Amino acid sequence: MVKTSEAPAPLAASIDAQDARLSQRFISLDPSGYFLIKVDAGAGELVVEHYGNTIDEKGLARDSDTGEVLSCKGGNGPRQPTRIYRGNSAKHVGIQLTEGDGPHTVSRLDHALYLGRELQKAEQCLRSGKTYVQD
Repeated sequence: MVKTSEAPAPLAASIDAQDARLSQRFISLDPSGYFLIKVDAGAGELVVEHYGNTIDEKGLARDSDTGEVLSCKGGNGPRQPTRIYRGNSAKHVGIQLTEGDGPHTVSRLDHALYLGRELQKAEQCLRSGKTYVQD
């Protein structure tokens, strides 16, 4: 791991502003499903749950079993993950998600990049004892 000092305040603010703008862009959903990332501090692990979904003609994610539109804010009742990945680093979990014989639960490159960024954030929270919130 490369250790670096923090960016100067103007540069950090510029990067934060750019990230905020980029977060507002349209994102196509991955037809293979979505992931919930959690930190299990007690076990010293990152936990990644995969949930399947179906994408309809309007681009909405629907529960594969019930056909209900899935809400980002919950409210669809408890769903069971199709697969759970665990590891103590972003690299460990990332390898589980993307390497080896398929089928893989990530089908879009942009989704894989997003997961990599989130796993790095989750790992930093695990290392520092801070609370992780998925973006």
